[in-house]
Amino acid sequence: MSTIGIFGANGRMGRALVSVAKEQQLSLTAATVRSGSAVLGLDAGELSGCGAVGVPIEATSANAVAKADVWIDFTMPEPMLAHLQLAVAAGKAMVIGVTGLTDQQYAQIQQASQHIAIVWAPNMSVGVNLMLHLAQTAAKVMGNTADIEIIEAHHRFKKDSPSGTAMAIGASIARSLDRDLAEVAVYGREGMIGERSQQTIGFATVRGGDIIGDHTALFADIGERLEISHKASSRNTFAQGALRAALWLQNKQPGLYTMQQVLGLPQLD
Repeated sequence: MSTIGIFGANGRMGRALVSVAKEQQLSLTAATVRSGSAVLGLDAGELSGCGAVGVPIEATSANAVAKADVWIDFTMPEPMLAHLQLAVAAGKAMVIGVTGLTDQQYAQIQQASQHIAIVWAPNMSVGVNLMLHLAQTAAKVMGNTADIEIIEAHHRFKKDSPSGTAMAIGASIARSLDRDLAEVAVYGREGMIGERSQQTIGFATVRGGDIIGDHTALFADIGERLEISHKASSRNTFAQGALRAALWLQNKQPGLYTMQQVLGLPQLD
């Protein structure tokens, strides 16, 4: 079994990953945070609230990265790219759940995948990845007559908008309809905007409280509407998917893999 390391072990997702790894009796061997953090030296399990796991939290470094076979990163784009460089230098695989990437940042992940095996996904949950397939099917049947809107809600602390998952849903639908999402996406409406163009794909964003993550793809036609929704009630859902991806990466050749491949689902169109 692959040994697992967690970047950003003091974050919300980092703590969830430690807790689920302990629950599933996985081989967690390293957990890191930025240099100077107040949590350095603490047991990663004690910090996450699940009890000691025997893994002290270290500052991110080449020495720390050497202690695990596969690293999981849910931090932010800039630190993730620094972590990625360390992983490439050490020949370690990575599972990346960081969203809000620019095209240039995503290109750096693609380049790194020539040297190490990487799973990158805007959402690691089984349900969301199934939702992407359902949304494509709905788009093929209803997309040429229905108005398509994507509604997402997250906690007040989320920094990117729309969410990476919402963008993935929109991109999946757009591809199935041979539309360019960059040309048809509408991210806000205000004032006298005129009638809605049926070709557009709208995005609505809600931020508040401690909402883990809600996503709905709405297909609204005259006389009926179809809503495909996914609601996450615990970050453990994403942690379980990420850890599943980490185990799946064992002995994989360098390349950029998707959660569709991890879950054995057909590749999206």
